[in-house]
Amino acid sequence: MELGAVLEAVEGRGGAEVVERVLARYNEENRTIFRFDPADEDKRKKLCEGILNILEEDTKTSCQVACLEALRILSRDKKVLVPVTTKRNMQILMRLAKLDTVEDPLERVSEFPVIVEALKCLCNIIFNSAIAQKLSLELNLAAMLCNLLEKCKDQQFVDDIKCFDLRLLFLLSLLHTDIRSQLRQELQGVQVLTQALESSLSVRWTEEYKAAEDRDRPPLSLQETDCAIEALKALFNVTLDSWNVHSENESHQFRYMAAILRHCLLTAGPTEDKTEELHSNAINLLSNVPVSCLDVLISPSSQEESDIKYNGMNMGAIQILLDFMEKRIDKGSSYREGLTPVLSLLTECCRTHRNIRKFIKAQVLPPLRDVSNRPEVGTTVRNKLVRLMTHVDLGVKQIAAEFLFVLCKERVDSLLKYTGYGNAAGLLAARGLLAGGRGDHWYSDDEDTDTEEYKSAKPNINLITGHLEEPMPNPMDEMTEEQKEYEAMKLVNMFDKLSRDELIKPMGVRPDGTMAPLEEAVSQYHTNKQDSSDSD
Repeated sequence: MELGAVLEAVEGRGGAEVVERVLARYNEENRTIFRFDPADEDKRKKLCEGILNILEEDTKTSCQVACLEALRILSRDKKVLVPVTTKRNMQILMRLAKLDTVEDPLERVSEFPVIVEALKCLCNIIFNSAIAQKLSLELNLAAMLCNLLEKCKDQQFVDDIKCFDLRLLFLLSLLHTDIRSQLRQELQGVQVLTQALESSLSVRWTEEYKAAEDRDRPPLSLQETDCAIEALKALFNVTLDSWNVHSENESHQFRYMAAILRHCLLTAGPTEDKTEELHSNAINLLSNVPVSCLDVLISPSSQEESDIKYNGMNMGAIQILLDFMEKRIDKGSSYREGLTPVLSLLTECCRTHRNIRKFIKAQVLPPLRDVSNRPEVGTTVRNKLVRLMTHVDLGVKQIAAEFLFVLCKERVDSLLKYTGYGNAAGLLAARGLLAGGRGDHWYSDDEDTDTEEYKSAKPNINLITGHLEEPMPNPMDEMTEEQKEYEAMKLVNMFDKLSRDELIKPMGVRPDGTMAPLEEAVSQYHTNKQDSSDSD
């Protein structure tokens, strides 16, 4: 439909029925439009103003819905938002979204479509306009959204309202740091959003930090899943920088949240993609939970439960995390965004909680039996993680190596057994452990046990590649002493030329295990030796 005709109908005020009919047709034709003709920019600005003038008046519900749908479509264009982002117009939309009063309950179901469309418009406008983001703080929008969430409690037919309320809170906490602080400190945002998440997942409690597990429960509906995802995203923003828990109340709040997230991991969405999105956001939020509160991810296993158990504990949620990690590795792309959060989470869990570490190690690094192939060759989780240790993305290879190192209780000899020196060299160099030893964290003293197959193969394992090699003939056995000396000097001269041309820099290992230029490393060894002789 011609934009000029739409503008004429809106500005001409041909009556609510005419405006509604014209806008309904415009909305139908432009529902999927996200790019607009620059030549019509002024007309679209005037259309926005005309629609807001109609919305300011008391018109019938169906006309309000049509106006708001048109405004939502128009607000996809950042350039037309200048007339929209005024205090007056923001207040009009907030009134229609039931964000202007504390007392008015959500009783009239007929108004729900208007509330939803007004919230959608606010989402678009705030996302696309820095002015609207500042006005949101001035108008105390976050507090009103939290109040609307409270109104949605125990109400029917409000899933869409709740979902877009949560999405708006997510956008505000993402785009405005002051609103994020306000949510955390003044509005009890963690508690409000946690309750919204709990409601979306229909959690039933059997103990303080243990939710009931119903195996026959159907998957979440699409609306429930979307609500849960929006709550998870908003909570992620509000709980950033929450590693340090300073009070007993905060500790309880995070343990309560972690218990809900455990339930979330054990819950399926309506489709496989939605389940993965739900679990991905749950994992992101778990990364913000203080590691001391993550013990609730495992719980004592009862006799009736048929879940995955280890050492008397229910490991169902941990298995979900492992499966999710492997699935993300198999995708083969977007490792930094998709894989590093779950790897970081598992690393911290393993570093702090012994039962989790031992369970995961049994899955990822079982006792070695067949060492005929290189550690990076194969289809096991271990093979896949070892391949990541030499990935081109520095962040990915660091976290993959760190995860395996923690599973090995930060012992260099144990890590080399599973990965080979070549794959682990980057981590060891960064930590100053090229000469061996162990990391900084303390772990229990339970010992690894080698299989008989590994013990028999160990003398012939190549420490660099980490796999069994047939003994190779020594090419120097058939050389005379003069030939050996000639080849040695030839090699020295080649290295010398490469070094002088600055194509390579010979490196050595300092006494503390870190890398240094060869001259410096040798000098430190001589100094240490001299100091030792002097002390004697």
